[in-house]
Amino acid sequence: MTDNIKTMLIYNTLTRQKEEFRPLNAPHVGMYVCGPTVYGDAHLGHARPAITFDLLYRYLQHLGYKVRYVRNITDVGHLEHDADEGEDKIAKKARLEQLEPMEVVQYYLNRYHHDMEALNVLPPSIEPHASGHIIEQIAFVQKILDAGYAYISNGSVYFDVEKYNKDFHYGKLSGRNIEDLYETTRELDGQSEKRRSLDFALWKKASPEHIMHWPSPWSEGFPGWHLECSTMGTKYLGETFDIHGGGMDLMFPHHECEIAQSCAALGHESVHYWMHNNMITIAGKKMGKSYGNFITLEQFFEGKHPLLSQPFSPMTIRFFILMAHYRSTVDFSNEALQAAEKGLARLTEAYERLQKLQPAATSTVDVQGLRERCEEAMSDDLNTPIVISHLFDSAKAINSVFDGKASICEEDLKELQSVWQLFVIDLLGLRMGEEQQSSEAYKGAVDLLLNMRLDAKRNKDWATSDRIRNELTALGFTIKDTKDGFEWSL
Repeated sequence: MTDNIKTMLIYNTLTRQKEEFRPLNAPHVGMYVCGPTVYGDAHLGHARPAITFDLLYRYLQHLGYKVRYVRNITDVGHLEHDADEGEDKIAKKARLEQLEPMEVVQYYLNRYHHDMEALNVLPPSIEPHASGHIIEQIAFVQKILDAGYAYISNGSVYFDVEKYNKDFHYGKLSGRNIEDLYETTRELDGQSEKRRSLDFALWKKASPEHIMHWPSPWSEGFPGWHLECSTMGTKYLGETFDIHGGGMDLMFPHHECEIAQSCAALGHESVHYWMHNNMITIAGKKMGKSYGNFITLEQFFEGKHPLLSQPFSPMTIRFFILMAHYRSTVDFSNEALQAAEKGLARLTEAYERLQKLQPAATSTVDVQGLRERCEEAMSDDLNTPIVISHLFDSAKAINSVFDGKASICEEDLKELQSVWQLFVIDLLGLRMGEEQQSSEAYKGAVDLLLNMRLDAKRNKDWATSDRIRNELTALGFTIKDTKDGFEWSL
């Protein structure tokens, strides 16, 4: 390993403890993250894993690793009712909107990429589609069949969980055991093809009305949802790779099934470290399409949702997510987002002031050790709340110097600017200039309206003058007339 690679602790979901990160092929790192099923607009719940693993991607590169970051696109095999039954989500959308399935995929994928760009999420190294790897998935199923851990039933192929569990441990990632799972898993209608309720589909024979299907040795059909990640992770990162990530809701059954598939096909586990971000909730309940309580990112950006009191910028959303540790639950509320907006404004103001500071002969503020403290927090399982608190502490020194109450020497100033560039811009991924431009445009628009009101008053057009004032007041503005014009606040 090169000298610039530093120690990092990450929480390994598999062992339920922090571990020193040791990549299998250092200084190269293979990282696989479960991406979206593209049948609808991205919501706040999608933003959290995207930002979490974008942060990890940025930090690993900063530490000196060469990272191959694979984020898949699920565009086939994710069924409506459960992992094995119901209509394909994308096929259903295509049927309802009278489109080709890949039209649905492309439309929502374009929108997803637009939202990720707005959130300043870096693109992955590779973004493979499940539908583009059907041949590889068929070959992976055949390996599992050859190893004796799957069976064919009426043209579908199912994974034999009970047989697998005799040789390995099904449930080790989520801390479950097979006896408890049998007690809590009921037999579902239409699953008579399976030998047992826990068995899951590797390949499903397509019904006549199913519009997405491919030929295979077993039937004209389509791959099971869990199969794509095992297949594409192996294809692009090898039979063993370093990190597999995703939301905590994927731990069971999706990631549990991935482990089983890989062990069955390859004889060993593929993933060294499993990492999961926690959920974003609304009133304590997970935000998601299946619950019907989600707010899309576009609605956040435009403020067009009954639960939103105002628009929130992409950087406010990013900062809101980074203010909490990735393994903690975050509950959505307007108050929490408004607090994030104010916090980001404080950080932005300090960043802008930092660029304008002039060095003095000596420093009367202490900015030593900031880099080390922020590095220590980031290396401790990506503890962004602590990093942000350190930055806010240093903002006090910046404001003190800016207000003329303290001084900073040239060496300290350059170090402080370098640290803020690294942690605020490069690692936390916050676009400071964007917020400033948005703020200036917003202020300019309000000033324009109030100047129009002044013109109306001069022309004794009281109706227009009153209307502007009343409507701005209704939106939450406080307006004060002065002898020189006006003052306003929100």
